Amino acid sequence: MKLFVELRQRARHVVGPIIGAALVVYVAYNTVQGDRGLIAYWQLTKQVEQARTIQEELDWQRRRFENRVKLMSSNSLDADMLEERARFLFGVSRPDEYVIILR
Repeated sequence: MKLFVELRQRARHVVGPIIGAALVVYVAYNTVQGDRGLIAYWQLTKQVEQARTIQEELDWQRRRFENRVKLMSSNSLDADMLEERARFLFGVSRPDEYVIILR
């Protein structure tokens, strides 16, 4: 009987710190590994960086195509651009020219 009283008194002093330590471990684990933890944040940051790189590449291509379309429009028709496209489409060249096709 005296043993149970002694265990109950000691348990009061031990249970609080154990629960506190378990709570700290739980919060620390979820801070690192959770759905919104540090690892998930780093992965999302990496995905955003990759998306920005792709966006920059697509913006560059769009600007290039817009420039080519502007050069071929009827308002500002560039004779060199028209000649280049006509030669490419019809497969025609002058006798003194060399044609190098890059794919």
